Amino acid sequence: MKPAYREIQGKRSKRIRFALLTTIMMVMLVLQACGNNAGGNGASASGGSSTEKSGGKSESNVPAVLNFGFIGSNKLNVPGGAEGWGFYKGIIQEELKKYGITEVKLTGFPNGPDQTESLISGRLDIGSLGDTPAIIAYASGAKTRLISQSSANTIGYLIGKKDGPKTVKDLQGKTIAIQKGSFMHRYVVGLLQEEGVTDYKLVHMLIPDATAALARGDVDATTNLGVPALKLIDQGYTHLDDASKHPNLLGTSATVVSEDYLAKFPDFPKVWNEAREKALADLKQHEDEYYQFLAEIGDTTPELAKQVNPISDIKDTAFTNEGTKLLEGTKNFLVEEKLAKKDFNISDWQLK
Repeated sequence: MKPAYREIQGKRSKRIRFALLTTIMMVMLVLQACGNNAGGNGASASGGSSTEKSGGKSESNVPAVLNFGFIGSNKLNVPGGAEGWGFYKGIIQEELKKYGITEVKLTGFPNGPDQTESLISGRLDIGSLGDTPAIIAYASGAKTRLISQSSANTIGYLIGKKDGPKTVKDLQGKTIAIQKGSFMHRYVVGLLQEEGVTDYKLVHMLIPDATAALARGDVDATTNLGVPALKLIDQGYTHLDDASKHPNLLGTSATVVSEDYLAKFPDFPKVWNEAREKALADLKQHEDEYYQFLAEIGDTTPELAKQVNPISDIKDTAFTNEGTKLLEGTKNFLVEEKLAKKDFNISDWQLK
């Protein structure tokens, strides 16, 4: 073979090999792009990546730690109700792990206003509290959304000092200890209005301080609820009134989430309520154990816990017509009394 011919053949072979390699690389790039578009990288509709894990989705934008606040203080550091049972048994934690939440930090607060301050400042992501402080905070500009009302039958009590007032009307000109901004504040003001009592003084005190002031006779009456209220009555303090006689003055609970957290985890309300409903279903299968649990966190007996917090009071859906109606009435009252800074539509606050 002549040298010129061999040179031409060699150049042609190189061009063929180059073209073939280029074609193979282009095919591989196309296949890789198709695989990514088919979900190979776990891209979610909300823009955050997610992967299947334990039957749920672990979303990369979701913080690993959820900060949850509740009202009260006890040795188990959990609230009551379905939420508390769910935390106590680990049911809620297991559900949240499916979405990348590996730790839940629970913090108890003495009252609702203190908790809402932590929500506003960003120290909490979610909180369970009374409807009154939640409404007052939202009306003042707090960027929260209401995602459930787990109960709508919270009873406030008005208790007089020993050898003091015998009826609500006897509180004319008297001093009453209340937790300012709590649902009991709303209950007392509404009650006094109904009874025509116009001359009275309200002083802000946390329940332990108010109880001590009542014992010393520094105040004529105080508000309380649940087992502590019944204990005071058993000790001889005067049971002046309670909200069970005034259905429109019953308190409801409010579970609220910061808008900052929702921006990171938009599906959280659905995830939370499904986890809560799963905890409630389990609770109903272990009623005796649940009341023993309540007795432990409330420092009382299962019998008294059952009397004060019956399972039948726990709502099995995020919202009910009854609860929403009470919420609307409370909001209107707070606006009229100028305890809430501005009026608003409950439906604009709710996330259903």
